[in-house]
Amino acid sequence: MSNPTAAMLVIGDEILSGRTRDSNMHYLAGELTRIGIRLQEARMVADDHGDIVAAVNALRGRYDTVFTSGGIGPTHDDITADAIAAAFGVAIGHRADAMALLQAHYDRSGQPFNEARQRMARIPEGARLIDNPVSIAPGFSLDNVHVMAGVPGIFQAMVASVLPTLTGGAPLLSQSLRVNRGEGEIATPFAALAAEFPDLTMGSYPFNQNGAYGTNLVVRGTDPGRLDAAMVKLVALFG
Repeated sequence: MSNPTAAMLVIGDEILSGRTRDSNMHYLAGELTRIGIRLQEARMVADDHGDIVAAVNALRGRYDTVFTSGGIGPTHDDITADAIAAAFGVAIGHRADAMALLQAHYDRSGQPFNEARQRMARIPEGARLIDNPVSIAPGFSLDNVHVMAGVPGIFQAMVASVLPTLTGGAPLLSQSLRVNRGEGEIATPFAALAAEFPDLTMGSYPFNQNGAYGTNLVVRGTDPGRLDAAMVKLVALFG
């Protein structure tokens, strides 16, 4: 049985402008690999309602699980929740349980639970809340789409809340071999080896260190025996 698949949608003008560097995809990829889910696509879109709707609908129909990051805060440009509701064709409004969580949080901190902060309690109809132990404002899941904050610490906490609810697969394993040769020199025999092991994924990643060129050859798969067999042949070819 093949491993479940996932996609990520990174939302925000600040990412696409270069003002903010995204680290959430790197974190999510590692966590999904650990539980045997293949992250197979990642997209970035601006804070544009139509673009978010189109991307969500494209991804949720193609992959088992979709994660989004960004755009669920209290400001006018936080439009992700509305776009998710539109993508699913459901209503959105202030939800009582989310309102209660936020009201208690701001009461404890002595800050007003004003209209802007109440925006973070607007949840699409039928969604399940995602726990946020960092700043309380919840994310939410609707069908196979999990909607999370863009702030890395909060995103990571939300991922930790969601992962136990997902069905993973066999752990995705990898081994690598560092070769002090350029890709052009090793490409043909490496391709032949990849064809010999179609159940594994093989990739080459060139580097330049102190003026010398080389390649890291990486083999990935779920069967440790097959992985070991491929590595033995890889070492025999290039080791």
